[in-house]
Amino acid sequence: MNPVIEELELAEPYIGGLLASLGLGVQYLRAEGNSLFYRDSAGSEVSVLDMVGGYGSTIIGHNNPEIVAYAKSLFDQRIPIHAQLSEHPIANEVAQKVNRIIQREFETSDAYSAVFANSGAEAFEIAIKHAEFDRLMKVAGLAEEIGTNVESARSAVSAGAGILVDEAHARLSADAGLSGDAGVDEVISGITRVNGERMAAAPVFLAPEGSFHGKLVGSVQFTHNADFRTPFTSLAVQCRFVPMNDPDALAKIIEAERRTLFDLVVEGGTVRVVERDLPTIGAFALEPVQGEAGIRPFDRETALRIQQACAAVDCPIIVDEIQSGMGRTGAFFASSHIGLQGDYYTLAKSLGGGITKTAMTLVRNTRYRKEFELVHSSTFAKDGFSTLVAGRTLDLLEAEDGEVYRLAAERGSRLLEMLNSLRDEFTTVIKDVRGKGLMIGLEFHDQSDSASAAIAGYAGAGLFGYVLSGYLLRLHAIRMFPTASAANTLRLEPSVYLTDAEISRLESGLRSLLVLLRDEDGSGLLPAEPAE
Repeated sequence: MNPVIEELELAEPYIGGLLASLGLGVQYLRAEGNSLFYRDSAGSEVSVLDMVGGYGSTIIGHNNPEIVAYAKSLFDQRIPIHAQLSEHPIANEVAQKVNRIIQREFETSDAYSAVFANSGAEAFEIAIKHAEFDRLMKVAGLAEEIGTNVESARSAVSAGAGILVDEAHARLSADAGLSGDAGVDEVISGITRVNGERMAAAPVFLAPEGSFHGKLVGSVQFTHNADFRTPFTSLAVQCRFVPMNDPDALAKIIEAERRTLFDLVVEGGTVRVVERDLPTIGAFALEPVQGEAGIRPFDRETALRIQQACAAVDCPIIVDEIQSGMGRTGAFFASSHIGLQGDYYTLAKSLGGGITKTAMTLVRNTRYRKEFELVHSSTFAKDGFSTLVAGRTLDLLEAEDGEVYRLAAERGSRLLEMLNSLRDEFTTVIKDVRGKGLMIGLEFHDQSDSASAAIAGYAGAGLFGYVLSGYLLRLHAIRMFPTASAANTLRLEPSVYLTDAEISRLESGLRSLLVLLRDEDGSGLLPAEPAE
């Protein structure tokens, strides 16, 4: 072995060093329920209360006994994990189970076809790929229809029909550089040229400000945080971000992106230029509870406004339930609370029962293009093991008439009650408490003007939430992280098996932290420097 290589830290070394400096550099050795375990310098096992929950991946806890036992049984059976291009009835059963939940929660008879994936970001990329595939097929169909109409118009002119000069004709003439008395061949040439340019233009996708949908080449373009997105802007489709605090913004942006194609119709003995709407918007994508923006739920009024604006131009809606779904908010789909039925759904995280990496994209059958299955595939998606585990996880969530959902609502309510009590007590420190079920954000006031140079410095550097996380872990064995695009907001996403004792333990640790911040005492927030 090369001794130099053995001494190097090669697995994301920068992150490792940053975690160590913030007091978060811990190696966990065991996990169960809402607890992670590590050994301290004396070799004693330390139990850490985990409120991160794999960023929403452990709705039924770490190493859920029922899921673990089932997974072991699958290995004992030597199930085929890799059997690509074969029948997958288990995957179909998983899709049917999710469809039954959709039909129940949204009171609909619509069916959704499923495409399986490995991660949430990949599931989202499938959604935008399919939406673009669907859009292009619509454009191709429209072009074919226009081609047929143009030939009919040519024949009509040959038979003596005249071309009507009106406003639409004038717009075509201006866009194509035609004279007012252009003949049918010139008009058709102009239509072909203008339509070709417009159909070749890149699509526009829309998402609310604050969105987060992953960090792959496509999904990162839908992530509002410029730090994540702008280094890769040139690589993929572009997204326009909609300020949802302006009720009219979405409709205005949709109208601004409206484009048309020119067509010819024969009416009696006259050929007339008409305009046809060109599908230019690939989709509107949103999280019903924005996770990385600081845990911000959408309301029913906003959801209705989105649906109406998108329906007016046949723009599909992608509902990202990767973090908010699987029962975390008290229903399987967080979007069901606000009556927002999507054309696409993306699921991941807790779909794997906390032990497998699996995801799926659901496409409403009225939009589904079966040809998509020939242009998209994934080696590890829909593998035998993760798909079976996903099916058993769904069974566990649905058991006892949705006991898990009721637990999420009840435990979330208890957690919110405790956090709101702290907010009322520490009004100068806590800015807001918000969320739904067991997806909660605890937002702190900006501390960049704190009398403590240390606290002000951490806040100014954008590390405030991580410093708080390090303090809670080091002194209270509580694991919390800030959201990716709102460093002043700590997330809480434990499992539904959160106990009253664990809530009390969390309250005690938070209270200690809040006292430090209230008193502007930054001396104890970071670990002590090691002795020389």
